[in-house]
Amino acid sequence: MAPHADHDHSPEPLWAVFSKPWAAEAPGPLGERLAGLGFGGAEVPVRPGAYVDPDSAGRLLPGFVRTLADRGVTVISVAADATEPVFAACAEAGVPLIRIMAPLGDDGYRASTERLRREWATLQPLTERYGVRVGVQPHRGRFVESTLGVLQLIDDLAGFDLVWDAGNDALTGVDPVTTLDLAWPRLGLVNLKSGHYRPDPAPPRYRHWWGPADSGMADWGRILGHLRDRGWDQPVCLTAEYSEPSDPDGKAELARADLVTARGHWNA
Repeated sequence: MAPHADHDHSPEPLWAVFSKPWAAEAPGPLGERLAGLGFGGAEVPVRPGAYVDPDSAGRLLPGFVRTLADRGVTVISVAADATEPVFAACAEAGVPLIRIMAPLGDDGYRASTERLRREWATLQPLTERYGVRVGVQPHRGRFVESTLGVLQLIDDLAGFDLVWDAGNDALTGVDPVTTLDLAWPRLGLVNLKSGHYRPDPAPPRYRHWWGPADSGMADWGRILGHLRDRGWDQPVCLTAEYSEPSDPDGKAELARADLVTARGHWNA
């Protein structure tokens, strides 16, 4: 939950990174990689094909988290389906947040969101039992893509937060300060990425393209300055999502450079 303090200046947040580009790496090498890039936190995918998958989460996640902590990297969240085994694994490992999206089905927006609200209502007892929150991120495509849409979905759901994502927010064309302020009472995590639209000969004629901080539509300087001035003291997670290069080491170097950019904006 977002802090309510309002300060002229705040210490740097815990800078985290989504470890999706290195999802299959064992925790020791992964922790060394992330710490070497300058990150003190990580969001870890718990998905099929990752080192920790949904079937092994209860067995592997606590040790995975401890190993990263030994390398100086705190696991701030997991990207996973919000099932009871994942809640239990997060509780045992000390991971406070499960990040999800709000998928839309072929039955349309209204029916999909009504179905999601019913499903998520059944998760409320799990958030209380395990002390683990659910963070819902707006996302382009077949998902609820706006901050207001997610806020409406979680309006009366205890244990649910909004994960604000700079890249997806920018692609909707809205003012990030406006959406951050709207989200503030339910703001659980801030994601940083940047993207823009590129022409494409096939429908829908333009497709989004994820790139480094200074290559897209997200104004990281304005975003981070606003968070700093409002006294944000929770993690900021760089998603390390880049349309190219495809190799893990190339993505790592872009994430390293983006962290330097982000820290510069925070301290400007």
